[in-house]
Amino acid sequence: MRFTLMLGSAHYQDFQAMALAAEESGWTALSMPDSLFFPQKTVSDYPYADTAAIRQYIEATPFIEPFISMAMMAAVTKKVRFYPGVLKVPVRQPLVLAKLLSSLAVASGERVALGAGLSPWREDFVYNGVAYEKRGQRMDECLEIIRGVMTGQYFEFHSEYYDFGPLKMLPVPKKPVPILIGGHTKPAMARAARLGDGWLAANTDTPTLARLVTELNEQRRAYGTRGRKDFEIHGLPVDARSVGDFRRVVDLGVTDIGVIPWGMEAAASSAQQLDAIRRFGDEIIAKM
Repeated sequence: MRFTLMLGSAHYQDFQAMALAAEESGWTALSMPDSLFFPQKTVSDYPYADTAAIRQYIEATPFIEPFISMAMMAAVTKKVRFYPGVLKVPVRQPLVLAKLLSSLAVASGERVALGAGLSPWREDFVYNGVAYEKRGQRMDECLEIIRGVMTGQYFEFHSEYYDFGPLKMLPVPKKPVPILIGGHTKPAMARAARLGDGWLAANTDTPTLARLVTELNEQRRAYGTRGRKDFEIHGLPVDARSVGDFRRVVDLGVTDIGVIPWGMEAAASSAQQLDAIRRFGDEIIAKM
């Protein structure tokens, strides 16, 4: 069983100390959210929680660009992995994104994965000059481009949205960077089953997670990817507290469990958060 430390309510000034504490306490990975900016007004709704509450959180939270935070933490650690949960892929230029990802993978000793998603906020697209319509198609093409250029071989791509001739990108990692697709919608889960190396769930209770994993596996069977032994299923069960709770999550087929060990209390101090990371390692991870 692998555990991921979720940094959504952590203090970015403590990221390096947290990464060290997590590595020493048996955590497998650290994950951070992605938010480019806060639009004062939006026409969109957040699909996984109350929109007003989420907007209050985003407005008050200082977000560090995930590639910066991952590089900060990779510089002081040796074993733990990192991934954004999730990066808003199609609002970014895919060649620039591929360069960032390949550079970080190489520099970190190949300890990075790409948590990939769309964005629920129309303004993320429009304000970046990207059409909101057909965003799913853009997402698929971005993933194809990222994988193509990260082979280290000449690669070209021609579509309505992206058009470039043969090019080569170096350096690239020795093995492909895992791409973990986030989202609970049917298109997102189909994308994970069809194109992903794994799937990332948002916060759910365990019964909901069980239903989603079943739906995901149905999609994997439909696309012929059910047999992949290295496919990662990341769950964030908000109701899991004890070793027994986490074992029940594992029994669902979840390979990686995301946890905020100090709970959803963003006001927890740096010392309290670091202590919670270590205590979770002693009380849960060590016993599993």
